[in-house]
Amino acid sequence: MRVIMLAPPGAGKGTQSERIAARYGVPHISSGDIFREESAAGTPTGRRLRGYLESGDLVPDDLVLSLVEDRVITAVRTRGGFVLDGFPRTLAQAEAAAVMAGKARASAQAAVYLDVPQDVVIARITARGEDRADDSAAVARHRFAVYLENTRPLIDYYAGRGILVKVDGGPAIDAVSQEIFAALDQLQ
Repeated sequence: MRVIMLAPPGAGKGTQSERIAARYGVPHISSGDIFREESAAGTPTGRRLRGYLESGDLVPDDLVLSLVEDRVITAVRTRGGFVLDGFPRTLAQAEAAAVMAGKARASAQAAVYLDVPQDVVIARITARGEDRADDSAAVARHRFAVYLENTRPLIDYYAGRGILVKVDGGPAIDAVSQEIFAALDQLQ
């Protein structure tokens, strides 16, 4: 199974990505986790990432691609698929990912879009209590605005490719998972 997760920050991408990865036996590749690990390690790349993470701005496309590409290719070669969580986030990233996937013969089978309103995601982000720099209400609002400008256009992009699966991300976690699984099971 090869899945791309799309949703505003705080919509449940990580939770649902982990569940999809477990169900279909593929790696969960979270760009946010990769960025936080690099930042915590204090590498030059990590220091560059830290400012983007703390402000809630998008990480530049070239940097994202350099951190994600090898992981995706390895996932396809070793496990036959992936769940991408937080990548791609821009149209340029989506187009670059499509080229990369074409070369690896591993195009996404589905782009799952969790539709959740802004007030719900901001409440979820500020309540999660993980003490992350990007969990304040101000940064959450900024992240949502960045999402609307940069990531929301991917919904039309993947709909145009015929792989968009739209799911209401507002109900309980298990209900959302069941709706996703019902759609993805048909692709196997």
